[in-house]
Amino acid sequence: MIPYILHVALLIAVCLLFYKVLLQKETFYHLNRWILLGCLAITFLLPLIRVPQHWALRKAPEPTVNVVTPININQQEVRSQVTSVPQKQGATVSAPAAAKNVTEQAQNILPQVLKWVVYVYWFGVVAFGLNLLLQVIVLLMQAYKNPVIKDGQYRIIELDGDKAPCSFGNNIFINPAKYDWETYSQILLHEKIHIKQGHSFDLLMAELMLIFQWFNPFAWWYRKELENNLEFLTDSDVLNNKEVEREVYQMSLLKVSVPHLSLRVTTNYNQSLLKKRIVMMNAKRSNIHTSWKYFFLMPLMAFMVCALNQPVALSQETAKNKNYKWEDHSTGAWFATIKGDKLSIQFKKAGDDDDTWMNSSDFKVSDFTALPTNTKGDFKLIREAGTMNFTGKFEGNKGYGDYKFVADPSFATYLRNEGITKIDKEDDLAFFMINIKRGYVTMLKNNGYKNLSKDDLIAAAALKVDEPYIKFWAQSGFPKPSINDLVSGKALGISAGYFAEVKKAGYTNLTFDQLVSFKAQGITGQYLSKMNGKAPVTGREAAKATEKGAARIPVDDIISYKALNVDDAYVNALKAEGYTNLERGKLVSMKAVGVDAAYIRSLKAAGYKNVSADDLISAKSMGIKGDYAKDFTDAGYKNISLSTLVSLKALGVTADFISSFKKAGYDININDATSLKALGITPEYLKSFGSVGFDKISIGDATALKSMNITPEYISKMKEKGFKSNDISKYIQLKAAFE
Repeated sequence: MIPYILHVALLIAVCLLFYKVLLQKETFYHLNRWILLGCLAITFLLPLIRVPQHWALRKAPEPTVNVVTPININQQEVRSQVTSVPQKQGATVSAPAAAKNVTEQAQNILPQVLKWVVYVYWFGVVAFGLNLLLQVIVLLMQAYKNPVIKDGQYRIIELDGDKAPCSFGNNIFINPAKYDWETYSQILLHEKIHIKQGHSFDLLMAELMLIFQWFNPFAWWYRKELENNLEFLTDSDVLNNKEVEREVYQMSLLKVSVPHLSLRVTTNYNQSLLKKRIVMMNAKRSNIHTSWKYFFLMPLMAFMVCALNQPVALSQETAKNKNYKWEDHSTGAWFATIKGDKLSIQFKKAGDDDDTWMNSSDFKVSDFTALPTNTKGDFKLIREAGTMNFTGKFEGNKGYGDYKFVADPSFATYLRNEGITKIDKEDDLAFFMINIKRGYVTMLKNNGYKNLSKDDLIAAAALKVDEPYIKFWAQSGFPKPSINDLVSGKALGISAGYFAEVKKAGYTNLTFDQLVSFKAQGITGQYLSKMNGKAPVTGREAAKATEKGAARIPVDDIISYKALNVDDAYVNALKAEGYTNLERGKLVSMKAVGVDAAYIRSLKAAGYKNVSADDLISAKSMGIKGDYAKDFTDAGYKNISLSTLVSLKALGVTADFISSFKKAGYDININDATSLKALGITPEYLKSFGSVGFDKISIGDATALKSMNITPEYISKMKEKGFKSNDISKYIQLKAAFE
């Protein structure tokens, strides 16, 4: 398992790269802020999620078997002579003593090194934690030691010396003597926006991240990008104030661009990223059509969860009740049926009032002492792990009675001496029911499987991982598959015949994990031959494959095709609609979101022809149907591109939404519709201003009013206080000045 703290570090790096590649240059600063904060939270939460095995991309943990033999294990199939396969002379060569000593020394040193790494990590956590605490204490001392001016919710702390302006909480730290009035006012406006929007919270979260990720360079970079975005956001909001001139504001930035030693937990008016801030202030505003980029975050995180998180282990058991354990089943009742030379026994623990019976079938009758017939008597089943004592009788081929298991303590002691770990007292019955023998443990050890856990041993024995099976894989190019690999192979029925079948289809260099994935997905040699004989690949990829002399479909793609049921019928249906040059990734994505021939035809009927595969995937993932596009056409909005439809759908803009404004007397365009929907502006909101004398406000004024959270009630209150104007923009300026 990936250690939690390294898992978090990797997720932080992925989120940072996602932001840098797709979002950094977008001017949706408020949205970027929540994306950065959200990613910060989920990087610490996602590693805690357990992934169902069928979704996971990484190998499952070592399979577990319930502490005793499950139902229906055929005991006769256990090969009691697994060590009988002779070793070829000279096949085993002992390592030189010197090399063995070096290996042992390395094994002894590694735990010590890891222990010191942990000590160093926690030392860093404590050091950075104390540093953050010290910063907060210093700021609080400055806030309540220096002269203060209260301006509503804001506290303006007057400082001495050459310190850059900054804010923390609701405190603004500034030396007023350093600046002219206009610059001073703009600094206060800038810092008030930081305070009003709670930017100190963002920085504190980033600092807490750094406490636990101090060793991670991506974490420091992430914090910097988060802080940069806060500055871009604040600059943008300052310039939205009509009383602030862009050139004057940028000049004020230059006036305070001097070296400073502001604390990291403060939002600083003067930043070293001055050039970037000015560039972003003058940058062209991002178009709503680029919002599609944000929708890639969720599938990216889902992929990371499936790729990195611990899968939920599937227990290698055959019992009806998968939660069944034997630790409290050392005594109870039994019911048996004789079938030829086999004895099928069901067990029921003592004191169990329900009708659940545990069944371990197909014991050999000859393994028992004499069975009592027609009269009550005792008989036994003796194995290396202990003895099962039975009391009861048989009438014909049916028998019933009570049982009691007595463990042989020497067997558990032997296993511990052989390096088998995590053995508990209740495991004795499991060893007995599976009939684990000393010879089996020796066989595993001779084949290189030493220091196994109890779960390793039980899983291997229960699924009949024997020496021929182990040697087959060693001879087939898998020098030493793990016990988990062998158990998975046995559980899925991966045999020599299946392996030969896959090799014959051209897949000769598979890893064991890939072979397991093939078998789990039901991929056969016939399927492989069919897919490669009619590979759904054309164009550039086919040319590359030909150049390399291998036109086989890659393993991961084959698995994706099978999992998504990409077959000839699907590919031919797409070709019939004109999609004959698809790359594998596009084909898989189209199938995954449900793009089929019927969907393509529905878009064509709505006027969307020759649509790219990417647009089809985006449209389908957003649930866009031909009817949705037709509604806009009927409403008078023709020739809307499919990418625009995706943006409209993402915001929830419908033709009915636009029509509602038309009915209210507003002739709006598509861009107006997206802005109105994004801000939550409705015709009812526009009409509500009629109560304060503004019967029909413009769309531009409406967006400004909503952005400033100006309501008719606010205008009414201002009129009561004597501020009366027939120009609604004056109320917008008034609200901006006092906020």
